[in-house]
Amino acid sequence: MVHLAKTVVMVGMMGAGKTAVGTALAHRLGVEFRDSDEEIVRAADRSIAEIFERDGEAFFRAREAEVIARLLRGTPCVLSTGGGAFLAAANRQMIHDAGISVWLRADLDLLWQRVRHKTTRPLLRTPNPRETLRALYEARLPHYAMADVIVDAAPDLSVENMADRVLLALAARSDVLEVEA
Repeated sequence: MVHLAKTVVMVGMMGAGKTAVGTALAHRLGVEFRDSDEEIVRAADRSIAEIFERDGEAFFRAREAEVIARLLRGTPCVLSTGGGAFLAAANRQMIHDAGISVWLRADLDLLWQRVRHKTTRPLLRTPNPRETLRALYEARLPHYAMADVIVDAAPDLSVENMADRVLLALAARSDVLEVEA
């Protein structure tokens, strides 16, 4: 039996598959799946778009850091974070110290195909959402590249195939999965 030694934190752009792949990975590992955005929505009793509109992005990012810290202190799980969570140096350090970050790296075209029809992305509520996504993508790549593990996404890979790729990448490390006799 495999035991998860530390929380696996899925990072990357909106549309990379953090929630879907994270859920499948958690199922394979027999651990809980958590989503930092869902935790914030539940605590605030309003959508992320409403939080951004009413309280601003800085308020949201502060709550996001608090939620990530709390979840990292808990039982090891698979944690999906919002696309901007890994941009903050303090969050990256906290995740590195207490968990392991996994960047689901997807190219811009794949991301656009996945998010272009969604209305739940407050950062894409602009006159030219594709250009906004491109600018976010380019600005965020250097931050995501600091992740502990990088797993490439591809349009022809299913969620299950991606979860398998992440599991293989984690198995290559000695500090994440423990095999119990």
